[in-house]
Amino acid sequence: MDSLKNGVQNPAVIDLVAHDPSSDEVVLGMYEERAWDGSEERLFELQEKLNTYLSFAIDGEMNEAYPQYRGKQIRVQLNCFFSPDSATFAFLDQVKEALPEGVTFAVCIPDPSQPSGECGTGSCGCKES
Repeated sequence: MDSLKNGVQNPAVIDLVAHDPSSDEVVLGMYEERAWDGSEERLFELQEKLNTYLSFAIDGEMNEAYPQYRGKQIRVQLNCFFSPDSATFAFLDQVKEALPEGVTFAVCIPDPSQPSGECGTGSCGCKES
């Protein structure tokens, strides 16, 4: 595995840390450019990536690296080019139920009809807790 790559395929990398001023949340963003295939391998990669993000958020690494975000709500956001398949959505539903207090999860799929590929509204689930 190329250690310089980011995205779901590299669980060792936090792809994005940002502040969303509209919700006052810290966004921990991860990316998936590949089409979802529902395979055990892809779900395992996603699980490993999520574990890295939750560890980063909960175990104090984020507060050390970004002290200005201490005490803020956290949104883990999966940004993907293709809508997840049913197996991946089922897995993500389980993830949402198991998140600790103060952490939410969202899936964001760019809407090609929006300017600069912004996330669409409605079915994409973006900013959904």
